[in-house]
Amino acid sequence: MAAQAKAALLALGIVYGDLGTSPLYTVQVIAQIMGDRFTAEAALGSLSLIVWALILTVSLKYCWFVMRADNQGEGGILALMTMTGAQWAGRGRWWIVAGLFGAALLYGDGIITPAISVLSAVEGLTIATDWFVPYTVPIAVAILVLLFAIQSRGTGTVGRAFAPIMLVWFVTIAMLGILGIWHQPEVLKAINPLYGFELLIMHRGIGIATLGGVFLALTGGEALYADMGQVGRRPMRIAWYCVVLPALVLNYAGQIGNILNMGHARSPFFELAPSWLIYPLVVLATSASVIASQAIISGCFSMTQQAVQLGWLPATRIKHTSEDAYGQIYVPFVSWTMMIFTVALILGFGSASRLAGAYGTAVSITMVLTTLLLYKVLQMRRSSTFSVKAALLTAIFLSVDLGFLSACMLKIGDGAWIPLTIGGLVFATMVIWHSGAAYLHCRSQVRSMSPAQFFELLNSGRIVRAPGTAIFLTRLSENIPPIIVNYARRTGSLQKTVVLLSVTFERLPRVAPRDRIRISRLAEDFWRINVHLGFFEDPDLPSVLLTATNLGGPLVCQPSYFIERLDVVSRGSRTLPFRLQICLFSIMLRNSARVVDRFKVPPATLIELGRRIDL
Repeated sequence: MAAQAKAALLALGIVYGDLGTSPLYTVQVIAQIMGDRFTAEAALGSLSLIVWALILTVSLKYCWFVMRADNQGEGGILALMTMTGAQWAGRGRWWIVAGLFGAALLYGDGIITPAISVLSAVEGLTIATDWFVPYTVPIAVAILVLLFAIQSRGTGTVGRAFAPIMLVWFVTIAMLGILGIWHQPEVLKAINPLYGFELLIMHRGIGIATLGGVFLALTGGEALYADMGQVGRRPMRIAWYCVVLPALVLNYAGQIGNILNMGHARSPFFELAPSWLIYPLVVLATSASVIASQAIISGCFSMTQQAVQLGWLPATRIKHTSEDAYGQIYVPFVSWTMMIFTVALILGFGSASRLAGAYGTAVSITMVLTTLLLYKVLQMRRSSTFSVKAALLTAIFLSVDLGFLSACMLKIGDGAWIPLTIGGLVFATMVIWHSGAAYLHCRSQVRSMSPAQFFELLNSGRIVRAPGTAIFLTRLSENIPPIIVNYARRTGSLQKTVVLLSVTFERLPRVAPRDRIRISRLAEDFWRINVHLGFFEDPDLPSVLLTATNLGGPLVCQPSYFIERLDVVSRGSRTLPFRLQICLFSIMLRNSARVVDRFKVPPATLIELGRRIDL
């Protein structure tokens, strides 16, 4: 029990920052959307929509149903995509498109979350005095740069540091909410969903736009699912139902109660607090906003890792920051790229209210796609009699998601095109990389040789056997890879001892020694060694080969490590779109992280063989 409570506290620090800081700006944005129409009845209707949106979307959809669909503990829309069993070249291609596009859009909205969260917290200083007005943007930028700079310490370390602060935050906003409810107990009537329906019916067009503001209370839901691998399903549920949901509902109700009591909504969140508490509350809100940024950052890290493992993104350097938890990672390229875009957004928009126009659209689309993929997974996992129940459940969730999506699409002209554009670029990158890698693999298979053919060439007398050991790194598990065939033919020689070495990373922190190395002898002095390592183990190929020798493998003498550096070009007869695709793939291939760089291969023994491939 103590372990679960500790993990739930860690979840507050890693996962719930985005959802937890939504009260900073959600009610304020709704009030700005409605303007003079934000009457007492509209205020109660808005609160009703917020409360039931949290219950239906986060409590039921994500925490109760979507989290059941995990891929060996990992969450996120890509996990759902892989569980559909769809293939890019098969009939289920559209499920692949849905998963990839949803994942790409998470990056688009991910750059806005840190900007709007931190900026809205820092703007609380202007409630106390106008002196801070010119400095809110520089302060927000400085905080975000510092946040991205500490990402290399790992999400576990960051979560442990942030969790106590986040617990204080939720307790504080709950108490502030109770204070507002105390002055206007009638806000508790908003638990009745009819108030929300009346708002949408009575105000019609403006009511749909109001849903775009209500959706801001839900924008951390998709990142919550993507972060499931960080701390686990059960601790996240405990934290949500016992701490996060009650605190959010109380605070939103308190803000509406305070508006009804004061008659205006300049800054509904900070006006809940007495004047003497403003500065401490701004400090606490800023700290919580930093944690909100952490939630989406770690979610993007998890998404990147899954995309790389599934072959949808180029290999990039991924640093594992915990020996005990597979999901706790740091991706430098993603971290620094997000920082650049986030800072640019703050400088470009200048205020949280303006950023709200760009926020939510991409996530609303991802939520719709997640619901569709969830239906497909439920349909596959259950019997045919369950299909009706799955369809009914999907219809309920989908109606809510589509309502929010239609409202968010109204914000395209206010900046919502930015995350959609970024998401589109990431999606294009995924498709180009996967297609290029598939073409490349097919070409390598064609140019490979069966073992029987290669040994016939080797024994023909045309290939001179030289002293030493040649170690060829390859991904082919059956045929002889082109790198060896080309080398032997071009040089007319081959080392006396040859090792085909492949490395596979398992989804375990460490692999037991007995399962780590598999050795097969294809011919005299010709070996295949398959190495299986845990994700946290530091690959050391010289040590692996020494262990293989002790297990009955080849005796490595004067080793030379061979890897292939490919130059991919398009044939002149190809169409212009295909040539452009191959050109972009070639650029990504040249700049992707190379596995051999992490394998502790002595530089003096490394030989790179260049090969040009026409696709």
